[in-house]
Amino acid sequence: MDFVELTRARRSIRRYSDQEVEDDKIEKILEAARLAPSWANKQCWSYVVVRNKETIAEIATKGTGILNSWLKKAPVVIIACGNPKQSGSRNGMDYYLVDIGISMEHIMLQAADLGLGTCWIGWFDEKEMRRILGIPENIKVVAFTPLGYPVDDSGMRTKLTKFFVGSAKRKPLEEIVHKEKW
Repeated sequence: MDFVELTRARRSIRRYSDQEVEDDKIEKILEAARLAPSWANKQCWSYVVVRNKETIAEIATKGTGILNSWLKKAPVVIIACGNPKQSGSRNGMDYYLVDIGISMEHIMLQAADLGLGTCWIGWFDEKEMRRILGIPENIKVVAFTPLGYPVDDSGMRTKLTKFFVGSAKRKPLEEIVHKEKW
């Protein structure tokens, strides 16, 4: 599929089949993350790939709370971490967050291209995530995503999520693009 089709096809997935994700697909996804651009090519990111069901359940319950209990069903969780000292800062903005954001988007687009689902998770208890996964204090947990084969999710939970979040809605270009000046 071409790039525009891929960006239209990618969506947040909250239901996964029990099918195991193949090692070669995970490696391809992580390779896409590795190739992402970053501040002065410092590549401040590190990823923790979790397949252990007990650890995933602990992430879902203690790391994120009740709203993300659906995560327990994901066959894989990929946690994006960053070392702020391996990136830059300018005008009060820490660019490790941008670096990780770009790298995570590479993960999500590559996963979608391989027929896998993801869902960006940014609401979590960083201290708990650090404890569960043994992440050092100097490393920031920035985001994570479940990874797996999507299951058709036309149930009430999905409908409610779409209603409240409006995840399928996108503003028209005219509303977000300014030409020459604001």
